[in-house]
Amino acid sequence: MIKWIYVLNKKSFWKLLIKTIRVSILLLLVVFSGCSSEPKSHQAQAKKADTIVQKEFQPVMDVSSVTEKTRQVYRQYCAQCHGVKGHGDGINAPYLVVPPRDHTKGDYLETRSDQQLFDAIKLGGLAVGRAPCMPAWGHTFEDVTIRSLVNYVRELCDCKAL
Repeated sequence: MIKWIYVLNKKSFWKLLIKTIRVSILLLLVVFSGCSSEPKSHQAQAKKADTIVQKEFQPVMDVSSVTEKTRQVYRQYCAQCHGVKGHGDGINAPYLVVPPRDHTKGDYLETRSDQQLFDAIKLGGLAVGRAPCMPAWGHTFEDVTIRSLVNYVRELCDCKAL
């Protein structure tokens, strides 16, 4: 049996030891820099966003509020995951851990109110207890556009609100 022995001289041993210690300290700093008992400012904002205030809600307009602009917004932003026709087969769908909702199937969407769909679009999936990969669009779209998207989803599924 052959034994391989690597012999270090004193100088190379100390260089290797110091390098190992530096790398270990760096790793510890990276790991523990994110661990804190105090919430970060962005975490505090997320907790505020989780709280949905009903009195701020304005009723969703009727289905006639779906315009060509609404369809363009859906194709540009939503179709990436939900597909152009809303079947949940968008270009990003295969790469998501949680499959996107199929907007043509009313069995689930009928159990949700327009307010719940509005909140999911505005605040994102995680804020309403759904898929974390659904982004929050509240900083991208005005409430009127989001209401119109809710109506468009209702049109796709051919279903009514809860």
